Amino acid sequence: MSHNINSSHTGVPTGSLDRFRIFAAFLVIAIHVSPLSAINSNADFFLTRILARLAVPFFFLVTGYFVLGKESQTPEALAERTGSLLSSRVRRFLFRTGLLYGVSILLYLPFGIYAEHYKGLTAGGFLRMLFFDGTFYHLWYFPACILGILLTVFLRRFLSGPLLAVSVGLLYLIGLFGDSYYGLAEAFPPLAALYEGLFQISSYTRNGLFFAPLFLTLGSWLASGIASYDPEVRGSADPDWTTQETMSLSPVKKRLIKNAPDRRNILPDLFGFVVSFALMTLEAFLLRNFSLPRHDSMYLFLVPSMFFLFRLLLFINRNPSRRLRTVSTWIYLLHPAVLIALRMIAKPLHLTWLLVDNPLVQFLSVAAFTTALSSAITAFFPDKAATRGQDTTWPEFSGSVGRRAWIELDRKALCHNVNYLQGLLPEGCRLMPAVKANAYGHGAILLSRELNRLGIDAFCVACAPEGVRLRKQGITGEILILGYTHPSQFPLLYRYHLTQTVVDASYGKLLNSFGRTLSVHVGVDTGMHRLGESSQNLEQLQSIWQMEYLNVEGVFTHLCTADGQTEKEELYMKHQVSAFRRVISELEQRGCSCPALHLLSSYGLFRYPEFSEDYVRPGIALYGLLSNKADTEAWGASLQPVLSLKARIAAVKPLYPGESAGYGIQYTAEEKRTLAILTIGYADGLPRSFSCGKGSVLIHGRKAPIVGRICMDQTIVDVTDIPDVAAGGYAVLIGSWGDCRITACDWAEAAGTITNEILSRLGGRLERMWAES
Repeated sequence: MSHNINSSHTGVPTGSLDRFRIFAAFLVIAIHVSPLSAINSNADFFLTRILARLAVPFFFLVTGYFVLGKESQTPEALAERTGSLLSSRVRRFLFRTGLLYGVSILLYLPFGIYAEHYKGLTAGGFLRMLFFDGTFYHLWYFPACILGILLTVFLRRFLSGPLLAVSVGLLYLIGLFGDSYYGLAEAFPPLAALYEGLFQISSYTRNGLFFAPLFLTLGSWLASGIASYDPEVRGSADPDWTTQETMSLSPVKKRLIKNAPDRRNILPDLFGFVVSFALMTLEAFLLRNFSLPRHDSMYLFLVPSMFFLFRLLLFINRNPSRRLRTVSTWIYLLHPAVLIALRMIAKPLHLTWLLVDNPLVQFLSVAAFTTALSSAITAFFPDKAATRGQDTTWPEFSGSVGRRAWIELDRKALCHNVNYLQGLLPEGCRLMPAVKANAYGHGAILLSRELNRLGIDAFCVACAPEGVRLRKQGITGEILILGYTHPSQFPLLYRYHLTQTVVDASYGKLLNSFGRTLSVHVGVDTGMHRLGESSQNLEQLQSIWQMEYLNVEGVFTHLCTADGQTEKEELYMKHQVSAFRRVISELEQRGCSCPALHLLSSYGLFRYPEFSEDYVRPGIALYGLLSNKADTEAWGASLQPVLSLKARIAAVKPLYPGESAGYGIQYTAEEKRTLAILTIGYADGLPRSFSCGKGSVLIHGRKAPIVGRICMDQTIVDVTDIPDVAAGGYAVLIGSWGDCRITACDWAEAAGTITNEILSRLGGRLERMWAES
């Protein structure tokens, strides 16, 4: 069940797992109702004893994937636990699972007493029920999960990959001969006696000792196969195997990494699942035919079936849904109670013939009522974590309480800017926002999600890892990589449906040699002399269209003087436009289709909207600014800044005459002053050149000058003339407070640079969130 486990830590969009949880919960209901038993016994056997047997292993796989998948066996990670066998993540999960088990025991206690489940119960029987069998028939999962995790973590601590695989495989094999293959074990008296002894401890071998560890381990390995090495190349089919982290991986994990799911090459896993499940079906019917099973939860081919099924689910790109996770947990917990209640009310309503004697109707009724009840509980008692909008790839949260230093984003301002820029576009032209450099420091995931919601379905980034991060967080639409991608990362382009810029013809050959079809836009150098094949080299440009594995979906150039105001700069820009259009005309005459054209970015759109083609690539303008104060006032007056930057006040203290503050004692008080220490420094992107009074912040709507040198993590400001300043308050570094305002343009002007640089250098440890409206 893996109730409410965060499904983002691997970075892969795992909403498909959340959706399959609902289906798996329905399969568990089917096991307990046998909905097809009155129609066809073979069909019911297939549904409840074969297909439905995928459900619980799936829950264990999900738990291993999210709870144990972050566990590392490197010496550094072990040292980080300061000798503790269990990480804090595992401890939290075990606590929540134990708590849920305890609540479930109390919930089903009246039902158990009514059904006389506990009649004549001995102390040994109580312990067996509590730690193995469960106090009600479906509650066995919880002690199995707890015991399975404890055992798996213990084994992982002391065994390497191959030995761990052998160990959990051997445990599963022991369980197998006490379950569906019991008839074979029973034929040998010593084995039969051994299993009879085991059954005195646990009524079944599908428990936390024999059943759970294999699937928990497999789930953790699948997570490691996607997320265990450097996130910059995560998912690459050819990671750097010389790093300390990858070298510490076991051979089993290395194979899993090398064979991590390829999002376009689904056929091997689909074939693997179909074949494995078909063999599992044959296995189950043969075992039944020979009357071998004592129980039927464990099959040999269940293991490969689950492996391929889980990988298939990872192909499906869906956003995580905590709500679905919560609903599936409640369905699992409540369906026996709903089943009992349905049977109780059927008799007085004279509906026993329908709700009890008709198993298919009973199944549908239990599923419907349990889902409705579970949804209502989830709606009335929402999980607070589900409403925070957290993004675990980047530190982007909502709510500033407890934050050190943070960025607040104005959703209304972003929407206004999008609408305003779209209003400048000619008919048929669309926005392709530049969300590179973490969306100019704003937070690429948060911004892109909102842009998706606003109908934007094309983005451009600087490099493959930026595109991968967007895809792994569920961003849809075209993602164009404007820069160079190293050949070792070509698999990322293919796997995550990223569109690569062909930076010149020779690079096109390199891309083509990858041997799989890639979507590309062709860069044309019309005079900037940066990336792009020269507009003079028509033969070279034409050759790109002739490359077998390159699917040309666009052509673009970059205008290097669109922001210029001199006649020379304007003439050069028009020369670039002319060269680009000439190239496009020549290519089309040679039979080279140019589906999407684009050459304008923010300044080009404001100054020369008539040169818009199929796309415009706004960057700084999207965020409510232009590159400097003069241009923002001249052209960007209709834009609204999206970003505000704030920092916590850590302390307020006096500085007496003759005392100095900060590194290098650059500030000395001539009279008594009051200083506030802010929890932000140059490591967060605050220019060190703002030191010694050259910069200021806003506190209580008034400016407080920076005194002394800005430190890496703290900044000192003078608040002598500002009343009621106290530790725990905050300062505004970019943004407004009352009638006072400090903008990124002010920062850029003071630092002698442009707003693009100021914003894109805002540090990764700044927490990003939507401002509360």
